[in-house]
Amino acid sequence: MRIGELAAQAGISTDTVRYYEKVGLVSGRRLPNGYRDFPPETVAWLHYIRTAQALGFSLAEISGNCAKLRAAPDTATALSALFEEKITVIDARMAELAELRADLAARVGTGCPLRAAASPP
Repeated sequence: MRIGELAAQAGISTDTVRYYEKVGLVSGRRLPNGYRDFPPETVAWLHYIRTAQALGFSLAEISGNCAKLRAAPDTATALSALFEEKITVIDARMAELAELRADLAARVGTGCPLRAAASPP
């Protein structure tokens, strides 16, 4: 399938398909006339990429996980493991953000926001 048809079926732009091809997320063959030709299963893969991005995975993470998913005997189990790993990362980031928020809150009204509020004696 040509790039325009692929993009339309996946609901993305042809520029996005070209970028994904450039970074190695999708691949197609070149026809003698120079047009790109993609296999039909690329549509499902593009839907996966977009869904994974919406769930907070970066393109680098998606690319790195691609081999794991293709080699997994049970894709659902492999995806669940990836989701659990991502939840752990999110939880750690949320803890870091809570600490940052507490530090910022302690500096409000101190007269000099670059200094933390003095600890009570």
